[in-house]
Amino acid sequence: MMQQLLNTLVERNKRWTKEGKVATYIPELGKGDPSVLGISIIDLNGNLYNAGDYKYKFTLQSITKVVTLMLALIENGKEKVFQYVGMEPTGDPFNSIIKLETIKPSKPLNPMINAGAITTVSLISGESPEERLHKILTLIHKMTGNYGITYNEKVFQSEYQTGDLNKALAYFLRTHNVITGDIEEHLEVYFKQSSIEVTTEDVAKIGAVIANDGKDIYNNQEIIPYEVVRIAKTFMVTCGMYNASGEFAINVGIPAKSGVGGGILATVPRRFGIGVVGPALDEKGNSIGGVKLLEDLSQKLDLSIF
Repeated sequence: MMQQLLNTLVERNKRWTKEGKVATYIPELGKGDPSVLGISIIDLNGNLYNAGDYKYKFTLQSITKVVTLMLALIENGKEKVFQYVGMEPTGDPFNSIIKLETIKPSKPLNPMINAGAITTVSLISGESPEERLHKILTLIHKMTGNYGITYNEKVFQSEYQTGDLNKALAYFLRTHNVITGDIEEHLEVYFKQSSIEVTTEDVAKIGAVIANDGKDIYNNQEIIPYEVVRIAKTFMVTCGMYNASGEFAINVGIPAKSGVGGGILATVPRRFGIGVVGPALDEKGNSIGGVKLLEDLSQKLDLSIF
């Protein structure tokens, strides 16, 4: 039943991929295949269903903002993290500097925009960028059960060489004492964690842990504290789909986080983890086929939490 539904919905929504464009401002991402559309769903009993181009590898990009937020909260606690980053949606593009200049104090409005994610990455402790990246990867390994996941060196280099706006955001944040320490090290960790390479199956498993209130679905061991997961899910609903988050909440109605690599992490509390890929993006930076696929799926399975 589920398998047949997924096959049908992927086929039905494949046409939308022609309406979008792959991200080209990071040159390596411009090599993505715009015709790709794939999905993986895992329920909390561990039943896994795949359809379409689910074996296609892509980089997490902004999806890791959920992971780094959770790690920063585990290490620092809620009070300290939200001293440096806010809790409000912006309504602006994910790489915008506007609000940083116009609000006082000049802290990022939320952890799902680039300035906010650079800030949460700066709060992850470690003696070196390698040690800090290792912590991020270790959490992803635990959530997915896939210990082979690492970052894509070519995408990292491409992001680092073209990431002038993110570098500018980081230095602006240091000027206002939101970030302290070595900015170049923070940026190295930020660009590398964006370049972590996965499949939809890996993303669905991350979603399943979140759906299961932070516990491993196979042995019920706690991976992430419940309160941390609750905060992350809330940000996914309010800010996870860039400045289309409100529209997504109305049309799909589940916590989700997209990335410009074409991936979408979605979670249906106490039901499913979902991973989607479709590198052709709409004008807001979300997978155009992926969003349409999730809209259909939400209607068919009555997934909306609202």
